[in-house]
Amino acid sequence: MKISEMWTTMGSTLASFMFLWTIMRQYCPYGVQRFFEKYTHRIMSYFYPYIRISFHEYMGDRLKRSEAYAAVEAYLSANTSKSAKRLKAEMGKDSSNLVLTMDEYERVTDDYEGVKVWWVSSKVMSPTRSPMSYYPEQEKRFYKLTFHSKHRDTITGSYLEHVMREGKEIRLRNRQRKLYTNSPGYKWPSYKQTMWSHIVFEHPATFDTMAMDPEKKQEIIEDLDTFSKSKDFYARIGKAWKRGYLLYGPPGTGKSTMIAAMANLLAYDVYDLELTAVKDNTELRKLLIETTSKSIIVIEDIDCSLDLTGQRKKKGDKSPSDDEADKDVVGRKEAKEEGGSGSKVTLSGLLNFIDGIWSACGGERLIVFTTNYVEKLDPALIRRGRMDKHIQLSYCTFDGFKVLANNYLKLEAHPLFDTIERLIGEVKITPADVAENLMPKSPLDDPHKCLSNLIVALEEAAKVEEMKQSSPIKEELLQQNGSIKENGELHGDKAMNQCQMWLVNDT
Repeated sequence: MKISEMWTTMGSTLASFMFLWTIMRQYCPYGVQRFFEKYTHRIMSYFYPYIRISFHEYMGDRLKRSEAYAAVEAYLSANTSKSAKRLKAEMGKDSSNLVLTMDEYERVTDDYEGVKVWWVSSKVMSPTRSPMSYYPEQEKRFYKLTFHSKHRDTITGSYLEHVMREGKEIRLRNRQRKLYTNSPGYKWPSYKQTMWSHIVFEHPATFDTMAMDPEKKQEIIEDLDTFSKSKDFYARIGKAWKRGYLLYGPPGTGKSTMIAAMANLLAYDVYDLELTAVKDNTELRKLLIETTSKSIIVIEDIDCSLDLTGQRKKKGDKSPSDDEADKDVVGRKEAKEEGGSGSKVTLSGLLNFIDGIWSACGGERLIVFTTNYVEKLDPALIRRGRMDKHIQLSYCTFDGFKVLANNYLKLEAHPLFDTIERLIGEVKITPADVAENLMPKSPLDDPHKCLSNLIVALEEAAKVEEMKQSSPIKEELLQQNGSIKENGELHGDKAMNQCQMWLVNDT
């Protein structure tokens, strides 16, 4: 009888307590609730032997996702998803794979060096919201780690370091690499938090498929691998962990393909920086700050992006041949001013972007410039220390042809290879032109026909070279017609027909 009375009294007390707790939660001001919770936790801490650590997705007023939270999420998705009974499946923000994570309020255990810990996935609703806000009430997610106080040193020392390290490695393995580009500043909406927009980077280029000298290719690969593993070396010598590459050569020699191959080799993101869309040096600096580690910052055709090549000339050092160029520059500047979007990036601002104080923000970055005319660039822009490695991508060699033949036709040898080797050593032809001739245009095009097409193109290019040497006047006429570039490369069927007609008349 006494036992039943005791249970009755206990049940009544618990019911009264739950009723009062519900009333307080519903009607008591949030500040008073926080006051009671604060002192309740303080009292309980004297009797409760466990310690809790929270990892919030967003901290304070910061709008950037916590790196610690992301690392914990990746670690738990890989190490505890098998033991959790309630899972949440989603595509990760930076992942190309389906990620399984703990559902809200799910609890799992983890063992580390004989120490048992508990992880709980939780969320709370934001207590306050601006009455003028157009956005719904936000939820704040966090992970809570619980462990016994006697294991404090082990957990706060090596275990958390282990979780962060493993989580970051898992994120890097699963992340989806991106191709970024910048937009003009005046197009940014006020609510946008980043100056870059991106798409998934899916370029298939690799060094194995590039048409270039094998020794040069291996040299570049080794240079990139050494850089990616040199964090401690750069810290020891007191330099920012970055490296500059200058890719130069005629159009069609594979400069853009080289950048894609570099990104795929190192698993880096690519930031394609359009200088003409950058308002001024301050905006350029902001763009640099928002780039991440393990990335390649690319400025293609640097000689055409902005008027950065003549800024070190004195006003009196102008030659008569510069008049036409000056008129063109003035015309472009006026057009930009009329449009209201002219860039005020200076050579000094670009130099600071490459190796100034701000360039040390982050780490493990490559800065790549490409140009067709390296001689037009200011020496200060491409000196060693800014552009550390200069890579010339020139016309196609026989070794490069063999790579393309294997890529396009799956050929490693063919009777026509000897003829091609002889011709390709006599004329200048870009890998892009070789690839175009090797590409089958119909289901009936077999390897022999594609190789024959290339031989015809090489022979015609050889005739053009012969014509140029025998008749400089005709070469000048072709250049005036825009059919032959400054480097002598032939373009256009009309120009080819004209050259053939001249050769027939000469004979």
